[in-house]
Amino acid sequence: MKKIVKRILVLAILGTIIVNAGCRERESNMFRSMVTRYRTPPKITVFIKQTGKTERMDIEEYLAGVVAGEMKPNWPLEAYAAQAIIARTFTMEFLSRGGTRKLHGTDISTDETEAQAYNAANITPVIRRAIRMTRGEVLTYKNRYVKAWYSASCGGLTTYAKEGLGYRGPEPPYISSVKSPEEEYMPAEEFYWNTTLTSKEINAALRKMNKPEIGEVKKMKIVERSRTHRAVTLKFIGDKGSVTVGGADFRVNYGPQKIRSIWISNEIDNRPGAIGIKGRGFGHGVGLSQWGAYALAKQNWSPRRIVKHFYPKAKITKIW
Repeated sequence: MKKIVKRILVLAILGTIIVNAGCRERESNMFRSMVTRYRTPPKITVFIKQTGKTERMDIEEYLAGVVAGEMKPNWPLEAYAAQAIIARTFTMEFLSRGGTRKLHGTDISTDETEAQAYNAANITPVIRRAIRMTRGEVLTYKNRYVKAWYSASCGGLTTYAKEGLGYRGPEPPYISSVKSPEEEYMPAEEFYWNTTLTSKEINAALRKMNKPEIGEVKKMKIVERSRTHRAVTLKFIGDKGSVTVGGADFRVNYGPQKIRSIWISNEIDNRPGAIGIKGRGFGHGVGLSQWGAYALAKQNWSPRRIVKHFYPKAKITKIW
């Protein structure tokens, strides 16, 4: 009898260990790249950049802050709702790769350089309505979350990941180049831009890219232009040599606020130490264009139609 009791206790202990291990396994794999359905929206941990604290919240509440942080105030409901679908997809795909666990021990962060912009103070009733009307909706391709890229303005034509982002992997099959009627609605001073690149800042960007400095810069050339007009390869010539770099990588390292896109005009003003360039759009131009979503919303497009315009090969899937 004692042996039987002992055996039962051992089995019970082993069962508890297995169950607990299974729980830990499920918890660690809560978010997967394969699409998972949930009964209710999951709770996530969010590192708040402004306070340095961690908050636990419903993912839909987090998304309200993202839409408020990523889009301008007083935009159409349909544009906010389209952004909500894209932001939800971005979040789920990001979480499936570990989120910001290694950085902060959390699922995600409000630091836009790490994930997405976030501004809870700017949440409005219209934004909350946009979140509710798209509740649980994400973009998928072959039962996986897509990489839901988006930018402020594509300049009128979206581009491919390898061109606009310098994406290192194979071009995702669901990324397309489509027209975006934003020029008609976007302020001209935002749609078109110009800036001056200085030798000091060019060399600083080259250092970040582990490229040799070239002294005083004399000239910039567009070596290769993509099918969507992006300057995918640039060459800088200086008094100490020359260097060829990827346009997307150079933009990020020089400063994406200064070089607003790599849709750069052929009108390059090459002067010693100061290169004047002009361009259009703001951001990498891959996926959804926010000003494009605004324009289509003004044309009475539904949120789902807007999203499908920019991701025509993806499927809208409701996961909770």
